[in-house]
Amino acid sequence: MLKWRVGEVTVIRILELEATGGTRFILPQATPEVIRQMGWLSPHFADENGKLRMSIHALLVETPTCRIIVDTCIGNDKQRDIPTWSNLQTGFLDDLEAAGFAPETIDTVLCTHLHVDHVGWNTRLVEGRWVPTFPKARYLIGRTEFDYWQQEEADTEHLERSPFHDSVKPVFDAGLVDLVETDHQVCPEVRLEPTLGHTPGHVSVRIRSNGEEALITGDFAHHPCQLAHPEWAATVDFDAEASTATRRRVFGALAGSQVLVIGTHFASPTAGHVVRDGAAWRLAV
Repeated sequence: MLKWRVGEVTVIRILELEATGGTRFILPQATPEVIRQMGWLSPHFADENGKLRMSIHALLVETPTCRIIVDTCIGNDKQRDIPTWSNLQTGFLDDLEAAGFAPETIDTVLCTHLHVDHVGWNTRLVEGRWVPTFPKARYLIGRTEFDYWQQEEADTEHLERSPFHDSVKPVFDAGLVDLVETDHQVCPEVRLEPTLGHTPGHVSVRIRSNGEEALITGDFAHHPCQLAHPEWAATVDFDAEASTATRRRVFGALAGSQVLVIGTHFASPTAGHVVRDGAAWRLAV
């Protein structure tokens, strides 16, 4: 359970899955031969054979006034197109409790976007129904993001495998969703920032407190290798050109700063600082 302090704000990582290899379907350019040439990726973000290490986790953000969970992973009991993500049975909720964040104590659920591995624990299965996991929380979802995926669901033939259907619509129907803009101020220390390209309304999360700063990436970058190759767009990016422009813009602004970058899919140690490395960048941990 990794933990960081940003001024008066605490950020805690709750891990659902971590794996080495099997990521070429997301970043096909990241061949083992190329990855082995980036010595700084090993041992944390790649193994000695050049296979990427990646993680699926949620981030708990506790401020003086708010208890927030950023992205809620894959979830249990859900039918998914990726076999290793289907019908999971993990101890995610037990880990939340162990960290001191029982579901009923969360007041804000923040979705950087609505992909399958970011909304799963929005709901849980109770007596055959999908019910909100965090019954006292407001679920903050970007308006553009929501509208896009709502239309996508209307066109799908397989609702039983739709993350919008089982992980977003139930909390919307329960009246728990607030549709927000991409620069929404969540609380005094936390605001959203548009980092478009991966999805139509994708956001990252900026934390500022007592002169300290952090950025939770979301999926504008899936892996630290994209600092060295910002042109490597993920196969699942909605707009590869826009996502590449976002990476160049954000990494350029972060380079040499004291902003702690917390990667939504970065394997342990998950966080570091962006530093210039030749014509591109790397993550110093």
